[in-house]
Amino acid sequence: MSNSADSPGTGAMGPAPSRRARFRPVRILTAGVFALAGLLFVTSFNTAKGTDLRTDTSLLKLSDLIQERSRKNQGLDESNATLRHSVESLAEGDDGSTRAQDEKLGGLEKSAGTERLTGKAVTVTLDDAPPNATAKLPGYPAPQPDYLVIHQQDLQAVVNALWHGGAQGIKVMDQRLISTSAVRCVGNTLILQGRVYSPPYKITAVGDPDRLKQALAASKAIQNYMVYVNVYGLGWDVADDGDVTLPGYTGTVDLHYATPVQ
Repeated sequence: MSNSADSPGTGAMGPAPSRRARFRPVRILTAGVFALAGLLFVTSFNTAKGTDLRTDTSLLKLSDLIQERSRKNQGLDESNATLRHSVESLAEGDDGSTRAQDEKLGGLEKSAGTERLTGKAVTVTLDDAPPNATAKLPGYPAPQPDYLVIHQQDLQAVVNALWHGGAQGIKVMDQRLISTSAVRCVGNTLILQGRVYSPPYKITAVGDPDRLKQALAASKAIQNYMVYVNVYGLGWDVADDGDVTLPGYTGTVDLHYATPVQ
């Protein structure tokens, strides 16, 4: 016969809890963990759509978008040039103008940069310094990243000096400059008339080669640039090209400007 202390269901401490009551919270917690894991799996699947979330290869990078837009703008420029040539050819058939007026218009088109220009030319090439460049001369600090790349003001300095030297026409990379052209740099890339270019940058000017090179040498901004050429290895080259034909400007000539809100 067992006494009260040996009986599992009796005693002063009251009835012992059953196994079902003891393990119910653990089962509920386990079910909650599985439910949460299932929710995370479904969310990840819907987000990834079968791709790897740890890589960005499926995402359109900003640089890719810029390059695609640049190629599109180039195609539009070429199409615009073809259409413009067709219109001008049709207009020449019977435009009602006199010979003197046609000659005046031709002169204006040449000055505006919409016609091809042939003559003696000088080409200036600018390039970034090597990424591992160090100061070549004593007394100069170690180069900062900003010292080793071509900036907008460097390109503008060359263009302005060439105009000052009597350039009849200027081409930057493969595009002719006109009075409304703007040379802009974003990061280490050049954006010119809706198209993107990377260094080295080539600037070609038609004119008297001696005057053009004298104007380059006399420019204060270029003299400052030459310090970085000699100390940190920025690229600089001036070459006589002989006879060169610059292309006519093929982009739009419409002016765009801001207007006040009424």
